[in-house]
Amino acid sequence: MGYMRAAMEQYNMVQDGDKIAVGLSGGKDSVAMFAALARMRSFYPVKFELTAIIIDQRFKGEDTDYSTLEVLCKNIEIPLVIKRTNIGKLIFEIRAEKNPCSLCARMRRGELHDAAKAAGCNKLALGHHLDDVAETFMMNLLNGGTIGAFSPVTYLTRKDITVIRPMIFARESDTARVVRREGLPVVKNACPVDDSTERQEVKILLDSLAHKYGDVRSKILGALQQSSTSGF
Repeated sequence: MGYMRAAMEQYNMVQDGDKIAVGLSGGKDSVAMFAALARMRSFYPVKFELTAIIIDQRFKGEDTDYSTLEVLCKNIEIPLVIKRTNIGKLIFEIRAEKNPCSLCARMRRGELHDAAKAAGCNKLALGHHLDDVAETFMMNLLNGGTIGAFSPVTYLTRKDITVIRPMIFARESDTARVVRREGLPVVKNACPVDDSTERQEVKILLDSLAHKYGDVRSKILGALQQSSTSGF
């Protein structure tokens, strides 16, 4: 919560009366963010409401079991919307994409934006952390020769919704520790290419660089902040 509050205040992410949709994938990052935001409601200086939104891509045509997350939302009294889609079937069966991640992510984001608006939310919180910032930076550099990553706060004019990323100062190891310590439920990703993506390759590359150059992930974030690149 300390990392999140620092990011929320530095980038003015939350205003009084905001209705925030939380993108809840079931992974450790989104679950940790969701639990922290829920707890912060009791003491954060401005008041905000939360709605959890799950986009089920239905890999292999099967509904994903989110019952543990349903129980979590019920216990902390936060409404939950589960939107079932056919993204998995379209990506892996109909189109048989050789490089499915980019299209899948775009489609999932579109569904998430629409569901957030339908739930009456003006903001959408995503669980990207500092490690994601560094990995995205490296992927943009290596693939497209561009400098940058996603922004802490992004207003989407076409959707009229603001995307916030409260966990950009937290590390992936922090979310893993929180989930373990608090006993939070995690739903395994059923994607057929999970753990064999380009992002995973970049993660390994950054780990190898860290052995020689220290905490390269934090250095990348610091460089983005100093140059004001991508809204940092």
